[in-house]
Amino acid sequence: MKLVAQSAPYIRKPVSVKRMMLDVLLALMPVVLFACIQNGWSGIYVFLISTATMLIAEWLCHMFIKWPKGLKWKQLFSKTGFLKIKQQYSINNILAPLISAWIYALIMPAGCNGYVVFIGAFFGIFIGKMIFGGLGSNIFNPAATGRVFVGVCFGSKLVYGQGGVDVSASGTPLAIVKGDLGMLGKALNEYSLLDLFLGQVPGSMGEVCSILILVGGLYLFIRRSADLRAFLSMIGSFAIITLVVSITAYFIINPSSTNLENSWNIFDLFMFEMLSGGLLFGAVFMITDPVTSPTTKFGRIAFGTMAGIITALIRYCGAYPEGVAFSILIANMFAPTLDYLMRGRKNSYSWKQLLGLAISMIVICLIVGFSVASQLGGL
Repeated sequence: MKLVAQSAPYIRKPVSVKRMMLDVLLALMPVVLFACIQNGWSGIYVFLISTATMLIAEWLCHMFIKWPKGLKWKQLFSKTGFLKIKQQYSINNILAPLISAWIYALIMPAGCNGYVVFIGAFFGIFIGKMIFGGLGSNIFNPAATGRVFVGVCFGSKLVYGQGGVDVSASGTPLAIVKGDLGMLGKALNEYSLLDLFLGQVPGSMGEVCSILILVGGLYLFIRRSADLRAFLSMIGSFAIITLVVSITAYFIINPSSTNLENSWNIFDLFMFEMLSGGLLFGAVFMITDPVTSPTTKFGRIAFGTMAGIITALIRYCGAYPEGVAFSILIANMFAPTLDYLMRGRKNSYSWKQLLGLAISMIVICLIVGFSVASQLGGL
């Protein structure tokens, strides 16, 4: 028997990696077009810089990693050298960085400084991917890596709402209610739930239009080009915690008995949190990345649940109004561990595993609930 070493993604269904990548690009296309139309040149140049940077950086790094045997420097720009390098390069080496570039651009604000876009794109593809060996070898999502890096280093340069045609330059919906859920009435007066659903709010270019994100996700799930377990577990875990937060905040603040003009109910807060920020975009296009997620069924459920829990902890207990990119990177760190723990076991679920997740969810709900109650003066 001859053993052949291969890199991720490991696919257990009759779907090629090339077809999966093309499906992701098609699913992203409506969101990309919306971002470009909504923001004009302020959004288009972000895509151009991101795409050019990641494609070129991937090509240069791949060329040195897979340097053809016997090729000399002086032959690099000759026909012979070109053909040798071409043999080491495939269509997947173009599609993969293109997907990362689009996702990175979509989680950036329109009108962002070009050098910030470039630095984040280069850092994401080099540190987040190529330094691990390139296509299929990375453990971190390149787009999330680049976004978190520029968010930490150049946070003051990331101004939301400055590129939109119909959106004024102001705080994002999540920024309005951060630290004080009682401001939900003010937030809903500025941005209705319909605005959140249709993308008429400030925020990162690709995370604002929920309906187009869901359409893209539906296409990926029908085509079986994205894992539904990771998506549902991330959305579900976040939704459970958000429901607890909504009930806690409503009964402590009791908004219906104070100011009728700014009144809201549990459903308003729940849907506001679910539709705001990058939750849906991250759950559809980032947590489902087959390279940086576990390979087992339960591993992907635990992986998505972890990302949803960390997102909720950052949003309700942390200093940042949003935490999707952070949560995905942290979950990426545990993906190899989840696969290791499942080694030698059946690729299925057991009641002990599901019970462990349920207990973890109860503990986190209690922690977040008490934290929100303390913030609102209920304790």
